[in-house]
Amino acid sequence: MTHTTHEFDRFEDVRSALADPALVPDRPAADDGPAGASVAWLRATVARFSHGEPHRRRRALAEAELARLTPEALRQAAAVAPAGETRVRVVRTLAEALGMPRPTAVAEAVIVVAGVYFGGDDAAADEAVARLVQWLAPPPSNEAALESAANRIGLLLQACEATAALVDAASDSGDLPLSRVLRDLPPVRGMRRVAVGATRVKGREIAGGDVVLLDLATANRAHPVPLAFGAPPRICPGRAHALALTDGLLQRPLTPFARLHHRTAPLLLPNAWDYASAAALAAEGFAAVGTTSLGVAAAAGLPDGAAATFEATLALARRLGEGRFLFTVDAEGGFSDDAQEVAEMARILYDAGAAGINLEDGRADGTLAPMEVHAAKIAAVKSAVPALFVNARTDTHWAARQEEETATRLALYEQSGADGVFVPGLSDPDGIAELTSALVVPLNILYTPTGPTLPELAALGVRRVSLGSLLYRRALATAVATATAVRDGRPTDASAPSYAEVQALAGARRGPSDVAGPGDRQPGPVAQAPAP
Repeated sequence: MTHTTHEFDRFEDVRSALADPALVPDRPAADDGPAGASVAWLRATVARFSHGEPHRRRRALAEAELARLTPEALRQAAAVAPAGETRVRVVRTLAEALGMPRPTAVAEAVIVVAGVYFGGDDAAADEAVARLVQWLAPPPSNEAALESAANRIGLLLQACEATAALVDAASDSGDLPLSRVLRDLPPVRGMRRVAVGATRVKGREIAGGDVVLLDLATANRAHPVPLAFGAPPRICPGRAHALALTDGLLQRPLTPFARLHHRTAPLLLPNAWDYASAAALAAEGFAAVGTTSLGVAAAAGLPDGAAATFEATLALARRLGEGRFLFTVDAEGGFSDDAQEVAEMARILYDAGAAGINLEDGRADGTLAPMEVHAAKIAAVKSAVPALFVNARTDTHWAARQEEETATRLALYEQSGADGVFVPGLSDPDGIAELTSALVVPLNILYTPTGPTLPELAALGVRRVSLGSLLYRRALATAVATATAVRDGRPTDASAPSYAEVQALAGARRGPSDVAGPGDRQPGPVAQAPAP
C-alpha cells in the first residue's frame, strides 16, 4: 500500500502535529532482535518509538528514573565533569549521577548504539546493547527489568544525541542565551512521525500509515517559542535535566543571587519598602529581599507604575546597598521607553548595590508595551551590566490583557537575555505548568493567599515566589487598626519589635571591610545587636 508523505514547516502546523496523539515517532524498519541484546529490541521497547498504553508505562519508567535526580544536582555534577569529547562527558555525567555502574564504559557503549539507533544495523551496536543491559539489569532478568533497562538506556541515548548537540551549539555561540540557541540552532532540526490512524493537521487530511516530516528549524525562525523539546503530550521528560546538564558543562558563571533561583526549593522573595523593613526581613534569614514599587511610590506620595519614582527608588537602593544582604529592585518599566536610558538606570542601580532588577511591560494606562520594545530594554541592560539579574515581567495576567501572548512574550524576553521571567496575576496551576514546560530561565510567580501554596508552586516548576506589595499593605492595615483601636478604647495586639530592636537594624550595615560588589555579596541573615 502506498502512503503519502506530508511536510510541515509553519510553527502552528508543526505544533499541532506534535500535539496530535495519532502522530507518533516512526520506528526504523528492522526485524525484532533478541531481547536485551539488539538495537532492534531496544527500539521496540523504549518509550520514544511506542504509543498508547506501552508509551505511558515506559514514559513513567523514564520519569521515575529522572525523579531520583534533581536538575540542580545534575548541574553541579556536570560543572566538575572531566574534560573530553562532548558526548562522552554528557553521557558519563548523567550515568554517574543516576548511580549507574561503570559510567565511562556505559558512555562508550551508548555512543556506539547511538550510531544506528535512529536507523541502520551494526553488530557492534547489538553487542553494546547487550553489555549495557547486563550492567543495568544483570541476569536473571525478567521482562519488567529488561523494559526498565531499555528505557534507562533510552534516556542516555537522547542525552548523547540531543543534549550533546545543544552543548556544542551553545559553546560555539559564546554568551548567547541558551533559549536563543534552542530557537536558532535547535539540537533536533527535524522530526519524523507516522500516523497510527486517520487524522487532520491544519485542514490537511492524513491517512493511517502516512509519514509526516516536521521542519523544526524553519518553524522556529517564525516564532519565539522554540519546539526543541516537543509539545504535549510528548514533551521530553528529561527537559529540565538536559538544560541543567548543558548549563553545568558550559560552566557559565552565576552570581550568588542568580544561584538562589536554582535550588531545590523556590526563592521566597519578600518585598521591602524602606531600609528597616529590608533589614528586618534579612535578619529573619531570608536569602534576599526585593523592593515593592507600590510601597516606594506610596511612601513618597506618588503613583505607582507612572515612571515618577526613579529618584525615590534610587535613594532606597543606595540605602539598601549599605546592608549586608542581597536585594533586587522593582524598577517598574525602567522609567523610560528609551533602551539606552533604561540601561543607564540599571547601571546606576547596580553601582548602588542592587543584585537584580524587575522590568515590567505594563504601562500606567493599563496597556502593555510592544514586546519588541521591552525586549530591547532587556538586551540593553544585559549588555551594559551583565552581572545584574534581570527579571522580565509581563503584565498580561495582571492587567488581564493579551493573555494569549504570555508565552510568546516570555520566550522573547528570555531570548533577549532575561535571567528570569515574572507573571504576576497568574495562579492557575495548569497555566503555570504550561509556562514552566517551555521556559529555560526561572519562572517567578506572585504569591496570593488564595492561590497555590509554596510546595505546590515548587512542584509546578516555579523557581521564585514574590510577595509583592502584600507586606506593605498588611503593615498599613496593622498601623491603622492599632491606631483606631487605641482611639476607640479597644485592646491592641502588643506584639511589635521594641524601640531598641528597630534601632539596632540601622547598625546592620556593611563595615569598611565589606568591599564586595553586589554580584559577589553573599546571601544570609544580617547580624543583629542584642536587644536590651
